[in-house]
Amino acid sequence: MNTILEIFITFMKIGGFSFGGGLAMLPLIEKEVVINHQWLTAKEFVDIIAIAEMTPGPIAINTSTFVGYKVAGYPGALAGSIGVTIISFMLVILVARYFLKIKDAKETKAVFEGIRPAVLGMILSAGISVGRTAFIDYKSVLIALLVLFSIHKLKLHPILSILGAGALGILLY
Repeated sequence: MNTILEIFITFMKIGGFSFGGGLAMLPLIEKEVVINHQWLTAKEFVDIIAIAEMTPGPIAINTSTFVGYKVAGYPGALAGSIGVTIISFMLVILVARYFLKIKDAKETKAVFEGIRPAVLGMILSAGISVGRTAFIDYKSVLIALLVLFSIHKLKLHPILSILGAGALGILLY
């Protein structure tokens, strides 16, 4: 039971102190599950991110569910999922009414102007962290560059890019 509570509290902290969505949460999730609790290795973390990206739903919930399941089975998955969402859920309910009244205020806009670059920095940090583990050789760098090119220049759907990367993985590895 202590493990379930630990999973819940860990993901509640992540959900409560992360801004900018799931990708921005990745550095904090990595720090908690790989470094602090050592529930996953860095390689396992990257694999779980890949699975979470390929499955429907928000990456933070998918990641917390996968981590919770790996650590403590179904109860862990439930604890991680509820933990990562509960604070946001409560805040949205509490703040929604008041936010509509202040959303156009100069101060509110200024706060969001400051938060946006911070979120980008967190997403870039997650990219660097994942890159350290994902780039194992020149072939993995080539696959990443091809996916980047196919999505941004060719406007290929991300799912097709992932499938193509999987096919390249079969061919190259």
